[in-house]
This record gives sequence, structure tokens and C-alpha cells, in this order.
Amino acid sequence: MRTALTDLTGVRHPIVQTGMGWVSGPRLVTATARAGALGILASATMSPDQLRSAVREVRSRTEAPFGVNLRADAGDARERVRIIVEEGVRVASFALAPSKELIAELKDAGVVVVPSVGARRHAEKVAAWGADAVIVQGGEGGGHTGNVATTVLLPQVVDAVDIPVIAAGGFHDGRGLVAALAYGAAGVAMGTRFLLTSDSTVPDAVKARYLAATVKDITLTTAVDGLPHRMLRTEMVAELEGAGRLRSLYRALRRASGFRRISGLSWPGMVRDGLALRHGKDLTWSQVLLAANTPMLLKASMVDGRTDLGIMASGQVAALIEDLPNVAELVARIMAEADDALAGLPSPELNGRAAKSSPSGA
Repeated sequence: MRTALTDLTGVRHPIVQTGMGWVSGPRLVTATARAGALGILASATMSPDQLRSAVREVRSRTEAPFGVNLRADAGDARERVRIIVEEGVRVASFALAPSKELIAELKDAGVVVVPSVGARRHAEKVAAWGADAVIVQGGEGGGHTGNVATTVLLPQVVDAVDIPVIAAGGFHDGRGLVAALAYGAAGVAMGTRFLLTSDSTVPDAVKARYLAATVKDITLTTAVDGLPHRMLRTEMVAELEGAGRLRSLYRALRRASGFRRISGLSWPGMVRDGLALRHGKDLTWSQVLLAANTPMLLKASMVDGRTDLGIMASGQVAALIEDLPNVAELVARIMAEADDALAGLPSPELNGRAAKSSPSGA
């Protein structure tokens, strides 16, 4: 299936595996690239040296295109950009809008720039700055998200910009891909669906928790870091939502200390990163620290398997997912479902005859 996304990135299928911290590592990205979709390495939970090593590991396993996701507001963003350029990575995606200068630097090096946005005005801004495409995530998506549904946000952005738009938030199968294409998107991006594959390194017990989730088990909360965050409702989330400020601050300090040891960040550096994530919000100090060390909360679940201590970012589609195929099986299934969905659509001739036979002519 050829779209503006496949032409832009060189992949065979208009499907993107998003950059999920502690999840989107070399194994998952390699499997995605081999399957013909666009795999994205998550660099926010890697040091620069680890990022370079991960890129080289993927490159050693496949010649297919892949990308790296960056935090535009990270203090070492330019160092990571340099690694992407030096290692010949095809795509740079961003969780937040990168600066005009950063976009230009990547484009000058031949890297495709794809920021993620949650509002039409943000898409218009990065398009004007030279972004090659945008990922538009509706409120159904996991992790930090907005409150506008994909079915409302997607057509707004498609109508507002002249670059390829990739739809995210609420997608997990071929029917969704066809629906996104009908809205004018060039493809879909999925996180939770790729997390729930056998190629994902997430512990089996954690995957089982996702598979057992119903729609009611997936919540949107600000209790973790003061920002809307979609995740599974776990013991940790319930505790944060019910904790007072002093208890929250104590827990945040303890977790921040662990993240500081792993990341090498100083306390001032952690506070600076936390404040950078405020986006004008009035956060408590515990939320500032939690914002800075959210990676540790994710690691507790996604790496250590401690669903009682960590958070489990999740799109609402987790309630619809019932199996753990490998990535190749998943991508092939999605494309087959898309073909079936397209084949099942009424032809223009049938639509015309139906309109003529309607008593109202409508």
C-alpha cells in the first residue's frame, strides 16, 4: 500500500511503531523494520552512548529504514541529533515540537523530521518550520495526551497542513488504518498494539495485565506529574491519586533518587527537566520531581515487571487487544484486514444507484 508516508520514509507499509520508553528498543524496532513498517527507537531512556549502540545494533540486523524519537527539550538534544546524523538514521521523531533550527539541522543532513502534535495549531507551526510530516495523537492514545478525540483532531490537522499526517490514538487493526486513510491521513502510528507483541521485551506478567484490561481499567489522570496521562489504573495510580502532598513528595524524592543514579543527572538537572515539562501548569514539587523521573516509574513496570510500583502507559485500544502476535504477523494481519475492509466498501456505481433508488434522493 503506497502512501505519502511510505514514499517519504521508504517503508513498505503505512504503519509506524511509536517510540515508547523502555519498550521501543533494538529488538522491537528491528522486528518492525523487517516487517516493512517504520520502527522508532525511544531515546529518552537511553544515554547518548546507549543510543548510538542501539542504532548500530538495529543497523547490524536490518537494512530497512527506521527512526529515533527525541525529546526536543532535553539538554543534550543536539548531541543526540548529531548521533542520528552520523549514524545515518532515516527518521527523527519528536515527542514535543522541535525548534525551527533543530528541524533545519536535521533536514540539511537528509533526515526526515516527524514531530508529534496534539493540536492543530502545533501542526501548523511545525509545518511552517519545515517538518516533513506530523504524527497527530488524539485523546485515546497512551501516555501524555490531550482531550480531543482522534476523529475530531485528525480531520482538523489534515485540512490545515500540506504535509503528510500520521494518525495516532485508537488504532490497532486494518479497519482503523482504512478509516485513517479515509480521513486523509497517510498512515497510522501505534504504541500499545506493538507493546503487546511477542517481540516486545515487556515482561509477560505486565502484558497479561494489559490483556486483561477493560475500558474501565484505562484512565486519564493528572496524579502522576500534573499533566493528563493515559494509563492502566494500577495500585500505584490509585495511591498517587489518594496521597496527600507530603506523602507524594516523599515518594517522589525516593524515586527521583533512583532515577538520578541511573541517568547521571544532578538534582538541579532533574528539577530543570521537571520544570521544562510543566508547560505552564501549576505543579507541586512532588509533581515536578515525578515529571522528571517518570522514566523510573515506567521502568518499574516495563523492565522490572513491578506493576504495583510503576505506571503502565496505555491507549484505550488495550481493551480491544486479546493476543500477542509477533510483529511480522501483526503487520501482515493489519494489511490483510485493510485490504478486506477496502474490498468490502461499496463501489461508486453502487452508491450512485442507491442514491437514485432512495425515495428522498439522498
